[in-house]
Amino acid sequence: MAAFTYKAVTKDGKRVEGTVQAAGRPEALAAVRKLGHTPLSVSEAGGGAADAKKKSGGGSPFKLKFGKKATQMKPVEVLLFTGELADLLEAGMTLGQALSCLANQGEEDSAQRAISQGLCQAIVNGEAFSDAIKRYPETFPPLYSNMVRAGESSGAMIEVLRRLVDHYERNDNMRGKIKSALSYPIVVLCFGVLAVIAALVWIIPQFQKVFDSMGAALPLPTRILIGMSHGFKQWGWLIAIIVVLIVFWFKRWKKTPSGRLRVDGWKLKMPLIKGIVANGVYASLAFTLKTLLSNGVNVLQALKISEETCGNAVIGQALANARKRVTDGTSISGPLAASGAFPRMMTDMLAVGEQAGNMTASLEHIGMRYQKDMDRNITSFTNALEPILIVMIAAAVGFVAIAILMAVFNMSKALG
Repeated sequence: MAAFTYKAVTKDGKRVEGTVQAAGRPEALAAVRKLGHTPLSVSEAGGGAADAKKKSGGGSPFKLKFGKKATQMKPVEVLLFTGELADLLEAGMTLGQALSCLANQGEEDSAQRAISQGLCQAIVNGEAFSDAIKRYPETFPPLYSNMVRAGESSGAMIEVLRRLVDHYERNDNMRGKIKSALSYPIVVLCFGVLAVIAALVWIIPQFQKVFDSMGAALPLPTRILIGMSHGFKQWGWLIAIIVVLIVFWFKRWKKTPSGRLRVDGWKLKMPLIKGIVANGVYASLAFTLKTLLSNGVNVLQALKISEETCGNAVIGQALANARKRVTDGTSISGPLAASGAFPRMMTDMLAVGEQAGNMTASLEHIGMRYQKDMDRNITSFTNALEPILIVMIAAAVGFVAIAILMAVFNMSKALG
């Protein structure tokens, strides 16, 4: 735990200063908010001592920096930035003052500081906030800028920022669950492959020396294993080059429109993971549409933004085709159902919401339903994957063990 000094604004609009104990800056910000204050700046209490040490010549006389100044925030940083901006606006600050305050936070070369300074300067020059954030498309997607424009038009900027925070938190939670579900099998398979390679390169040659000294005939599994060891030791460098080239080509190919469409189609059809990926896409799409429509974005524009931010080329193509079929600008369940890319349950629930005149509530129910389905599929995936991986690794290790033991038994018989 470290001590952090803070400057904040109370609910009455008064500026206060103080100190909190926290493990890091995010925790310190949370601690200040729990006190009922809106933080303006939070810095570690030892910062002043460290600066004085630098000025007195202590420590390294220079600091090496590699790379260029960061100009793109990560999704988690955008989440924190949006939440802090909403807090400052709710405390009574103007947009320019809030951005200026955010520009003074963080490290000197941080992305938040650079982007906040650019946005603040644009606001001072009389530019609209929704237009200013378009200068940073890698940080703020079309969803963000369109919702901000809707907030400017309706005068509900704080409410829009709160909804953006909810949207980013929800998407971050879904991405985290999917990554955690897929990371376990990848790690286990990597360790299994490395173990087999180590056996072929270092362990099998030692046994081969013993077998050659005996001069007896070896069983077929042992000869296969020794042949694999020889091949890997002799041509391992070529195999490694081919694997690297294939991976490089695949990464380049999947960035092309046709490659991305094919790969995303595989994700929606592959056993075990299709339930996770598909339900995650449906839930994210429903929540995105709900967020846009509830903030006054028209249906056609909402479909276009969802097409660009859904994260799956197959679903994006279906949304593009559906958008072309939307004629009255209000009904979207029919075109989505005609695309064939969405489950019947989803389009039926959306149609009910359209008939009742409450599409946003229907989209909220759709998002919650498929998010729960995704959670169940993640649990099923992890439960089914463990025995599958155990069988695969046991088969590889068992083949090596059986091949060596059969040779040892043959040698024992020959000696007998």
